[in-house]
Amino acid sequence: QVRLVESGGRLVQAGGSLRLSCAASGPTFSTYAMGWFRQAPGKEREFVASITWSADSTYYADSVKGRFTISRDNAKNTVYLQMNSLKPEDTAVYYCAQKSPYSGSYRNTNGFGSWGQGTQVTVSS
Repeated sequence: QVRLVESGGRLVQAGGSLRLSCAASGPTFSTYAMGWFRQAPGKEREFVASITWSADSTYYADSVKGRFTISRDNAKNTVYLQMNSLKPEDTAVYYCAQKSPYSGSYRNTNGFGSWGQGTQVTVSS
């Protein structure tokens, strides 16, 4: 089973930037789509961005489009989320996930089967 570990989360001021990383360990074939999700206290986990295994297609939630960029380096078994123009509303625990091969959804938690433990991002006003 693939283990996913997120890193890079911290406290940042509104308008600032942050780069999150998700490293995969154990058997990794680099053939699965990957995604980023976030969950604020008292709210459901929501989709942020996803990327196909070949990086030929990317998907973004409307709330982050134009501000966040997802990318991947399959040789390093790592997925990134570059976050710019951060807002207090972006405060949440951010999770990376590996897409389930049997699901066709790139924008829903149901389409992803393996999850990391999350990294906290706090944006101050």
